[in-house]
Amino acid sequence: MEWINRSKILIVGLGLMGGSYAKALKRLGYHVSAIDKDSGAVQYALDNSIIDAGSDEPDKELISEADTIIFALYPGIIAEWIKNNQSCFKSGIIITDVTGVKGAVVYDIQKILRDDVEFIAAHPMAGRELSGVENSDERIFREANYIVVPTDKNSQEAIEWCENLGRLLGFSNVSVLSPEEHDRMIAYVSQLTHCIAVSLMTCHDDERIADFTGDSFRDLTRIARINENMWTELFFMNREKLLAEMDAFVNEFQFLRQCIVDGDSEALKAKMRLSTDRRKAFDRKKSEKR
Repeated sequence: MEWINRSKILIVGLGLMGGSYAKALKRLGYHVSAIDKDSGAVQYALDNSIIDAGSDEPDKELISEADTIIFALYPGIIAEWIKNNQSCFKSGIIITDVTGVKGAVVYDIQKILRDDVEFIAAHPMAGRELSGVENSDERIFREANYIVVPTDKNSQEAIEWCENLGRLLGFSNVSVLSPEEHDRMIAYVSQLTHCIAVSLMTCHDDERIADFTGDSFRDLTRIARINENMWTELFFMNREKLLAEMDAFVNEFQFLRQCIVDGDSEALKAKMRLSTDRRKAFDRKKSEKR
């Protein structure tokens, strides 16, 4: 399962992430094709040399030629796509994904796969506030994290191949987590943060707000420009773990509120010191990885 032998790559789903993968892999010399139901996205990618070939429907020739398939679709439709088209997969092919939730996806895919096909899940922790292939940019992978998410059905060869893919794409840090560990962590560092950004952006409707805000508000609400269809699906598919993190956040927020109600400056300052220490540790760890 050497990566170097997998020179023909098919990307299914040609949005921001699929387009960014395509740009990176094509620059590295791989033959990149894509399938997306949006014919405009496919044409844009062809016109701008982001891909070598493309189709707006599941093209049997493109599928059968692929040595690797990368799924950049909404998580809820990947298994159905594979079920309908895996008869065209090349024997021995490795397939992977970019989706932000794993427990509700990985096991279903592995359950329906042919015995001679291996699915190894991955999550590139990168993105932009804009969507679509026209906004794709491989530079989003730089200094970003990449998580490989194996199960006991995955071979060591496939895990190492997927780790290598992350490094080839330019991610600075590659980690390995189980689907359950991944979903618990992502509920906190990604899904909860999006919930907070949305709440902060919607709790006031003053149209003059842009005239008064500083960096703190802009930084906290950067991700509030959100793809409502994708993130609703992600929240629901990781419902239990996300709700647990939301409850933990509410408890912390209520504690701060009560400190202010009670005028408890010592408790408030202690919580701020803890926050500062944890942020320093976070920054130190980030710096060490560069």
